[in-house]
Amino acid sequence: MKRSLSGIQPSGVLHIGNYFGAIKQFVEMQDDYEGLYFLANYHALTSAPKGEDLKKNTIGVILDYLALGLDPKKSTLFLQSDVPEHTELSWILANVTPMGLIERAHSYKDKVAKGIKPNMGLFTYPVLMAADILIYDADVVPVGKDQKQHLEITRDIATKFNETYEKEIFKLPEPKIVESVAIVPGTNGDKMSKSYGNVINMFASKKEVKKQIMSVVTDSTPLEEPKNPDNNVTQLYSLFATPEEVEILKEKFRAGNFGYGHAKNELLDKFMDYFAPYRAKREELVNNMDYVYDILKEGAEKARKIAGAKLEIVRDTVGLLKRS
Repeated sequence: MKRSLSGIQPSGVLHIGNYFGAIKQFVEMQDDYEGLYFLANYHALTSAPKGEDLKKNTIGVILDYLALGLDPKKSTLFLQSDVPEHTELSWILANVTPMGLIERAHSYKDKVAKGIKPNMGLFTYPVLMAADILIYDADVVPVGKDQKQHLEITRDIATKFNETYEKEIFKLPEPKIVESVAIVPGTNGDKMSKSYGNVINMFASKKEVKKQIMSVVTDSTPLEEPKNPDNNVTQLYSLFATPEEVEILKEKFRAGNFGYGHAKNELLDKFMDYFAPYRAKREELVNNMDYVYDILKEGAEKARKIAGAKLEIVRDTVGLLKRS
C-alpha cells in the first residue's frame, strides 16, 4: 500500500474546515493507504501558547480524530513530540535549504500581513514540515490549497538534499487535494481558520454552534426580495446536504420571502444531524482516556521505528559518526 501522511496543529478547537478539508479525507483513505497522522504540537509552539492550553488542545484533537472515524487498527496516530527524529532531521535539512526558498512561503507572508508577529519557528515552519513528511517516505500528503506551496517546498528541499549528496535518499511526495472542499468558507466568507476567528466548531454546544452559524455574513437584501443563491450560507449548507437539497435551498432564495435567518436555521439542523453520531462517540472516548493514551503510545512506537530507520540512513549520508 502507498503511504499517506499528514499532521494538524493542536493550536485550538477543531472546526468544520479541518474536517472537510482534511480529516474526512483521512478517514476515506484508510482502506487504500497506510496512514500516518500526527498532532503537530511542535508546530503549535510557533504561536507561543500556554502550556496547559496546548496540552488541553492536544487531547481535544486526538479525541476529535478518533470520534470522526480514524481507526487506530488501520492508521497510525501519534504526537509529533513523541518522535524526536522529526526535529533532528529538520536541523539537517535546514543546512541544505536556501534562505530564498523559505522567504517565498505564502503562509508566512499572509500571517505577517494579518498582524501575526513573526518568530523563527513560524519562519522555518516549512523545514520542519518537510522533515515531518520526508522521514516517513510518504507517497501522498492530503493538504488544503493553502498548504500546497509548503508541499512544493518539501519537494524542493528533498531534491536539494538528493543533489547535494548525490543519492536518492528522499522520495518526492505528491499532494492529494479534494477540490470541492479544499477551502471551506468561514463565517465571514474568507477561508475558515482559527487564526481569523471565523469558525464553526463540530463539538461545541448546540447553543454555541447556533451562535456561530447565525454570525455567517450575508448581504442586506430585504426578506421579500429574491437573493443570490450562491451565498455564504448556501456554500456551508452544501457541505452537509445532497445536491437536490442544495437546489431546493437555492430555489427558496430565488423566489423571495425567504430570509437568511431561515436558511441559517436549516443549516443548523443539517449540521446537528450530520455530527450527531460523532458527538456521541466523542463522549464515549472522554470516559475512556486510558484507551486514548494507549493509542498514542502505540502510534509513537510504530512511527519511531519507521522514522528511526530513515534517520540512520540520513545520518550516515551526511557523515554523522555513530559510536554506539
